[in-house]
Amino acid sequence: MTPLQLGIIGCGTIGAAHAQAAAASDQIELAAVADVQRALAEKTAAAYAVGTVYNSGAELLADARVEAVVLALPASFRIALGMQALRAGKHLLTEKPVARSADEVRRLISVQGDRVAACCSSRFHFLESTRTVADWIDRGKLGALRLLRCRAIVPAGPAPETHPPAWRLSRELNGGGILVNWGCYDLDYLLGISGWRLRPQTVLAQSWRVPSTFADTVAPGSDGETHIAGLVRCADGIALTYERGEYAAAQAETSWEVIGEAGSLRLQMTPAQEKEILYYENDRADGTTTQTLWTGSESYMDIHRALLEDFATAVRTGRPPKTTLAQALLVQQITDAMYLSAERGEAVEISAA
Repeated sequence: MTPLQLGIIGCGTIGAAHAQAAAASDQIELAAVADVQRALAEKTAAAYAVGTVYNSGAELLADARVEAVVLALPASFRIALGMQALRAGKHLLTEKPVARSADEVRRLISVQGDRVAACCSSRFHFLESTRTVADWIDRGKLGALRLLRCRAIVPAGPAPETHPPAWRLSRELNGGGILVNWGCYDLDYLLGISGWRLRPQTVLAQSWRVPSTFADTVAPGSDGETHIAGLVRCADGIALTYERGEYAAAQAETSWEVIGEAGSLRLQMTPAQEKEILYYENDRADGTTTQTLWTGSESYMDIHRALLEDFATAVRTGRPPKTTLAQALLVQQITDAMYLSAERGEAVEISAA
């Protein structure tokens, strides 16, 4: 396969991770990088032998050599650049969250045409453990699905020496707080392992901002939530329960679970050493029995490279990437509904459109 000529717009932490992964792949040639902070772009270019550096995304998009771009900058800047990229005939891989609202995702879809467009919320689908889980569900081993669950709580630690970046808890810059920072991964993961067959209908949610004890440790003006919980009722009697929290006065927990009529899986989405998937099965004679379905170790570097290579293969073969814009739209619709429900204090319906 001819290497994909890739450009990266945004050379911060995640942009540098994309550059490192691209440099390690024989399916990709990193043709150009761009950042409004010239020093960041030059640092990335020097680290990974990139010959062309631009001061802006618009300049990179005008480069005819570049076939596809990664947008690795806050969500508030992505939609205009994404639309410009698609209109320029470039294939598009956008960082997460895909946008700040479902309407913004629809704007991208409206100009996509025949270009491949993908979202980085798919990262955790490239792990061996994820493939094992998705195959087990697809083969009907759990029976009819009943409940998909995620609970991920990070207790408060010592006060940081510096504030996190302003976009991290900003509705204007990034669309929200922890729900868009991590929830897009969780929702993409749960929807994806179930084959994207879930049809969310109604959402009831509540959110909370940073506890007053830590209010001075986040960027000034932060208005995004640090803790959110919700119930998503889907068609066919399936429900999804979700909770994510940081700065929490609570015990640490990271667990994802899929429960069916005949069995369930308890698992971990993120890479880890000595990771395992537990399978619980109903047995008429013995009741519920437990076995280890899978065990192994996984790393973040594996998923960064696999994400880019999936995108490159999609461009070259015409097959869909792991998470398409249409699928990312469903994630964003749930996200929008959770925010609206928390704001109104009542259940919110999700439109099928």
